[in-house]
Amino acid sequence: MSNTNRLRLIVVVAIAACIGLQQYGFLRLGGKAAGNDKVLANAFTNHESSLQVEGEGTVIRILADDNEGSRHQRFILQLESGQTLLVAHNVDLASRIAGLTVGDSVAFNGVYEWNAQGGVIHWTHRDPDGGHVAGWIDHGGRTYK
Repeated sequence: MSNTNRLRLIVVVAIAACIGLQQYGFLRLGGKAAGNDKVLANAFTNHESSLQVEGEGTVIRILADDNEGSRHQRFILQLESGQTLLVAHNVDLASRIAGLTVGDSVAFNGVYEWNAQGGVIHWTHRDPDGGHVAGWIDHGGRTYK
């Protein structure tokens, strides 16, 4: 095998490894929020659900916890595009996001579910059964998962 072919093989394997690690929550590559906003806008327009997504937004409203069934910390994010998302962060499986206030920047990885108000993000935590992609929330320099 020539050196050029070896190099190509190494690059392909490295890219595949990064994609796999990112998919399962072990690696986050610096993506542009605008690109993620476009994915979320398309999901909203097309009424898509059960879509693993990553993004970033600004907290515009903090809601009361949902205490029925699994407890969820809830807040509304506004994306750079203007789209709003309800984030439902399971605090039975992950730590509560400390010190969250209106105006804060929050990055997330979770599952998007369509609704007429912009959508919901959930699964922002690990799956104790290991059958689901691990999600997370970044706030104030801390990752919650």
